[in-house]
Amino acid sequence: MVDVIIIGAGPIGLACGIEAKKRGLKYMIFDKGVMVNSLYNYPLNMTFFSTSDKLEIGDIPFISHNSKPTRAEALEYYRRVATHWKLKLNLYEPVETIKSEAHEFRIETSKGIYNSNNIVFATGFYDRPFLLDVPGENLPKVKHYYTEPHPYFGMDIVVVGSANSAVDVALETYRKGAKSVTMIIREKEIGSNVKYWARPDILNRIEEGSINAYFNASITSIEKDFVHFKDTKKSYKIANDFVLAMTGYEPNFEMLESVGIRFQKDDYKTPVFNNETMESNSKRVFLAGVVCGGYKTNKWFIENSRVHAPTIMNAILAE
Repeated sequence: MVDVIIIGAGPIGLACGIEAKKRGLKYMIFDKGVMVNSLYNYPLNMTFFSTSDKLEIGDIPFISHNSKPTRAEALEYYRRVATHWKLKLNLYEPVETIKSEAHEFRIETSKGIYNSNNIVFATGFYDRPFLLDVPGENLPKVKHYYTEPHPYFGMDIVVVGSANSAVDVALETYRKGAKSVTMIIREKEIGSNVKYWARPDILNRIEEGSINAYFNASITSIEKDFVHFKDTKKSYKIANDFVLAMTGYEPNFEMLESVGIRFQKDDYKTPVFNNETMESNSKRVFLAGVVCGGYKTNKWFIENSRVHAPTIMNAILAE
């Protein structure tokens, strides 16, 4: 029996473990993949929006060699944090079921059964992509994750989406030798929240014809060598080797629902929780990090949700 089980070993899950340890609480941290799994799956050359100080947890300084830290620097930093605090990490151990029994929770994972007085969901969202839901999406050439441009050298590429990930992928594959890059965008323009240094770059590449872009458009089907799509004017069929669907991701709502968490009646399926304690409507079940925003995955980041960790552990101690 432990005081708290934390589901998710991302930066906020690690922060929760640190704050639990500071307070003498017995804790365990579970993740179905690697530590900071979302960051690990980011593109190899990804650069953060935030400066390094805003990504710090556990009173450990994060020194970057650049004005904005890189993916590699962040992975090194969080490894250092976990080592310094000797965090108890159960990695590659997905949580399969959670059951409430009397005044405790019974957590069954792929490797065992554990009991805890409290649960913290710090599960993020990056491992569940929004699907295109079109014929051919299951073909091997359709990718919902992107790591580097090399595999797409000399290839005809379709990039789906208009936010930061899609813009980064389109620009990088174009500059690293893709035969052609075509963006298929549901909206009428490139997203307004795209990084300030990338937005004019992509707009200029589209205007000069280096990157093709179709707005108010959507894919209708995918074949081995072609992609079919349409906009408000007509339907198209273009040669294609890979579809990079940068369509966003969603939290694991099913797991939240399994422990009785309710959702607000809004457009984002925002979970119900107390802002002062981060406790959900389900007693002794807490939420931390990006999962608090539901579908609005651009509301909570490391820098503005680090505070969830001490808030939650103080609430647990106050019970």
